[in-house]
Amino acid sequence: MSECCGVNAQDKEQRTLLWTVLLLNGAMFLVEFIAGWLAQSSGLMADSLDMLADAMVYMVGLYAVGKAIQYKAKAALFNGSLQLFLAALILLDVVQRLVFGSEPQTQVMLWISLLALAVNLFCFILLSRYRSGDINMRASWICSRNDMIANVGVMISAGLVIWLDSAIPDLVIAIIIALVIVQSSLKIVKESRGVLKDHNKPKPSCCG
Repeated sequence: MSECCGVNAQDKEQRTLLWTVLLLNGAMFLVEFIAGWLAQSSGLMADSLDMLADAMVYMVGLYAVGKAIQYKAKAALFNGSLQLFLAALILLDVVQRLVFGSEPQTQVMLWISLLALAVNLFCFILLSRYRSGDINMRASWICSRNDMIANVGVMISAGLVIWLDSAIPDLVIAIIIALVIVQSSLKIVKESRGVLKDHNKPKPSCCG
């Protein structure tokens, strides 16, 4: 009886945590996307879509809390596929700006990416205790870790834009963020497929 209650308490704790980081990432997605659009920054827009990808990870994690392993794996597989789509959108934005040009506003890039870094650091600390948890909780922790790297990358690219007087560093960091999303999503897809494969293996007969 106590074990059952312990599991339910853990599920409730995970849901509360995932709702917290989901709302934070959803808010930062809106802030970064609007700021990136107005500041003509592919790096900020890429980072905002990375935050959206994280929000999707947390939504899938909420769905999977307390469910059987095959449902967790299917949810993670769906999530990984959506992240690949977001990475493609980032790369399309980079191509558009290469063709039509852009003038990134570095002050906006620096301040918004600094705010995003603070939010992601908070989420990373909250999720750290679950970095060895199930597939969806691990994915949540990995996403927060990658986001902090991306935030620092945007800040560095803003400095390079000023130094070189060129929009190229902004486009380069957007491409790097897209590739990080691709790498993380492929890892999630591979792991979830492995879990599903193991789950679907024929079970040995007790009388065989």
